[in-house]
Amino acid sequence: MGVANFTFQMFNASIDTTDLDIIGVSKSGPKLLQELANTTFTGLTGNFRLVHGQLERSTFQIVNINGNAARGIGFWTQENGLLRDLYSSSKSKYSTSKSNLGSIIWPGDSTSIPMGWDILTNGKRLKILVPVKDGFNQFAQVIHDLSTNTSKVTGYCIDIFQTIIEKLPYVVAYDLIPFPFSNGSSMGSYNDMIDQVIYQNYDGIVGDITITANRSLYVDFTAPYTESGVAMLVPYKDSKDKNAWVFLKPLTWDLWLTTGCFFVFIAFVVWILEHQINEDFQGPAGHQVGTSFWFSFSIMVFAQRERVLSNLARFVVIVWVFVVLILTQCYTASLSSLLVVQNLQPTVVDVDKLLKSGENVGYRENPIVYGMLKQMKFDDSRLISYKSAEECDVLLSKGSEKGGIAAAFDEVPYIKLVVSQYCERYTLIPTLRTAGFGFVFPKGSPLVPDISRVILNDTEVLKMMEIENTWLPPKSNCLDSSNSLGLDSFWGLFLIAGASAVLALLIFMVMFVKRNWHVFASPSGSLREKFKARFRDRNTDDGHNETAAVETLENTNFLLSLSRDFSQNNDDTNNEQGMPSAEQGLSNHVDKGCPKK
Repeated sequence: MGVANFTFQMFNASIDTTDLDIIGVSKSGPKLLQELANTTFTGLTGNFRLVHGQLERSTFQIVNINGNAARGIGFWTQENGLLRDLYSSSKSKYSTSKSNLGSIIWPGDSTSIPMGWDILTNGKRLKILVPVKDGFNQFAQVIHDLSTNTSKVTGYCIDIFQTIIEKLPYVVAYDLIPFPFSNGSSMGSYNDMIDQVIYQNYDGIVGDITITANRSLYVDFTAPYTESGVAMLVPYKDSKDKNAWVFLKPLTWDLWLTTGCFFVFIAFVVWILEHQINEDFQGPAGHQVGTSFWFSFSIMVFAQRERVLSNLARFVVIVWVFVVLILTQCYTASLSSLLVVQNLQPTVVDVDKLLKSGENVGYRENPIVYGMLKQMKFDDSRLISYKSAEECDVLLSKGSEKGGIAAAFDEVPYIKLVVSQYCERYTLIPTLRTAGFGFVFPKGSPLVPDISRVILNDTEVLKMMEIENTWLPPKSNCLDSSNSLGLDSFWGLFLIAGASAVLALLIFMVMFVKRNWHVFASPSGSLREKFKARFRDRNTDDGHNETAAVETLENTNFLLSLSRDFSQNNDDTNNEQGMPSAEQGLSNHVDKGCPKK
């Protein structure tokens, strides 16, 4: 612009004007405005240029910086948003999609988006502690190879941790470091290991670490990956009854009573249906009663000598044989279980009984379980510690009277492991609830929420259950106790048998009354006497024995048929000699042998 006049022109202002009217106007203003409009230069945010008095909109280039290298992957403009090519002719509407940009190369020359964990750890491998123990190595075990001076870590907790880390959406590099002395023994307790994490000497702990409120004040735990709680392990006792009356126990008293009543009822029904036509059910009254009961009760063991002739009696017997067959089979199976299968019951069912009895109790060397036993008011003199499942089995086998223990207390995963090995000897009784096992990390570790989400994921629960079944197999091949059979299981069978017998009895009574109606309708004598007389009378209403009449008629028909064949060949010869024919002879014989009407 050169040298310009920087004086200001003043305006006349009245008293009523505002203060803006008294501000002077530069005489060089128009010239300065023209020079600014013609000024262009490149600044930090791009080109500086005024268009129609307004600053021109800037275009930003997006740069991917990886180490010391930089590469452009696109642009951003106020009109179009994100663009791959600034001078592309196919510009669409305003876009914020990263698909319009070039590929981004992340640290490690990877196109996968990291979670930021490498940045937080500065690329260092995590140092994860693993406990060294004398017993219960199924959870975590350190095997040291003297030839190579290396250690191998295995166990249930290790497999769970490795499976979860593989499911994270980013890579976590770590080393499992045992926590022993140089001689291989444990360097300290679990609390000492947690102190190492608090002092930032290590980055985490993987093992059977119990989640407690006190520990969570100094470190972060993931979600529990095992069943929680403290349980009591107690021996079984065989409560199998060995008295002389054990054969009565397969059936309850109401079933025994119902079965006996039905044997009597079936005997009565069969006698009614058979005594008129069957000689086996005839004779003196005592003989009839004995035969009827013998027939009914002997169905249980063998086939009867007595035959039944009435179809109704056969129907009743068939149904009753079916019922008796099912009853005997169930009775045999139940009695076998009572005599052979052990009926195992726990020796102790609650903690109060242990406190009152004064017996010794055991616990795994663990300050958490020991503290819980002290809170339950157990005396120190009665507490015996153990280190392994085998040692626990020895103490329980001895019993409290011989220097052992009456029950053992431990966390549920350890108790389940003992039960799986000795399921025929011991059982588990839940006692107290705890938080379970969890992985330990420093306060504020970003791994804790990510690992917890994987543990709580339903799709990963099945995988963790497979790992648990591998290292901590469930109990199998253990005997179950048996129960007595009740009437509730058989009342349907008795209903069928009873209904069948009653139906047969009703049919017989209808037929009996119909056959003897002419006797009952006669005016002579009382109805009761007529009924008793006709019921005791084994003869038919025409005075002939029904069975004998049937047999005689069958024999007569058979002989008559033979005589016809014989008479056809010899009829002429017999007539010439004046001899009677075979048919006539047989007829005479039948007339002589059969009573006349």
